[in-house]
Amino acid sequence: MNTDVNWAILNNRRIMTSTTSEMHSPRLIAFHLPQFHRIPENDAWWGNGFTEWTNVRKSKPLYKGHRQPAVPLDNNYYNLTEPAIRGWQARLARAHGIYGFCYYHYWFKGRKLLEKPCEAILESGTPDFPFCFSWANESWTRAWDGANHEVLIQQDYGSEPDWKAHFDYLLPFFRDRRYITHNGKPMFLIYRANDFAGMPKMIACWDRWAQEAKLPGIFFVKTLTAFDGRHGTEGFSASACMEPWLTVRGRAAPALRCQWHAQKLVCRLLSAWGRPQKLRYVYEDIWKQMVKRTYAANEFRGAFVGWDNTPRRGPDSWIFMGGTPEKFRAYMEQQLAGAAQDGAPYVFVNAWNEWAEGAYLEPDVTHEYAYLQGLKAAVDSISQASREQLSKRLSFPARDTA
Repeated sequence: MNTDVNWAILNNRRIMTSTTSEMHSPRLIAFHLPQFHRIPENDAWWGNGFTEWTNVRKSKPLYKGHRQPAVPLDNNYYNLTEPAIRGWQARLARAHGIYGFCYYHYWFKGRKLLEKPCEAILESGTPDFPFCFSWANESWTRAWDGANHEVLIQQDYGSEPDWKAHFDYLLPFFRDRRYITHNGKPMFLIYRANDFAGMPKMIACWDRWAQEAKLPGIFFVKTLTAFDGRHGTEGFSASACMEPWLTVRGRAAPALRCQWHAQKLVCRLLSAWGRPQKLRYVYEDIWKQMVKRTYAANEFRGAFVGWDNTPRRGPDSWIFMGGTPEKFRAYMEQQLAGAAQDGAPYVFVNAWNEWAEGAYLEPDVTHEYAYLQGLKAAVDSISQASREQLSKRLSFPARDTA
């Protein structure tokens, strides 16, 4: 399996011109949440038997027409420790145009959480499907929003020996032939890069240790989020946009942000007057901002299926209304086309299975496979356009016989 992208090779091929990027079809990577199995910590914090499905099942609608709870197709409330489920996910993703999964990775100074599915993937060698990691390096709290409310487990980065232990744990994954690499370097995302002042030093150490382990280094990717949307942080080779909140909190047009602030004020006033009203963002507003803005070099575009985190936050949730599989397909095609024009090798979609945030591609009882089918249509459209453009550039002009 070739999980590597090499821009240098692509750009130096004799048959290509400087517009090679226009012909490139980016690879789609879906963020993947592993919290669909029991762990002792969640049993203690949230109650015996807790998994992500617990919040999904108990969710209640907040207003007329609010589609809660979300129900997986065929009541497939799966357990990710089962090999058959991991295989099903990989086959379904591949069949619908997804290149690989980016699993969230949880490490707290040697303490691991939700590690069992990925360790089983490594040990078993199955499924045969590309993957990489995003280190979700924020503390866990009861608020589910990354803020410092009631902390369940505090992130502690430690010192160089702790960094080495973390690297050593990940090294077998980095060496696995399925692990996604860029120019031969294992790709590793970090969710909140600026939470740790020593991050550049830690990155330098990891890069050195990787080279000592006969790897070219590590391809570090900073996740651009609502917490920190600045591209170009020291030590990182690229950035990946985490949508929709990067756009909502930092990249939307000023006029749209002013509109949202006004709506929030109205909702607060109505609540104070005993007429509570839920603020809802418009799906198209966010997507239009995402597809039309300019992206920096090595800033990988993001995408999102939908958003409604009512299962996690109840009345304090954030909701995006108006999303449909048809709209998702149309915007996804535009985002992929923009990435192809940029010459970007990847687009990151949020998400494969964030059921408690309303950001999932997996089939449910309402839309069944429609979102996946829309994604496949968008990927196929861009791939076909790339092939046609390549064919035109490789065709020779007709010989003049006059």
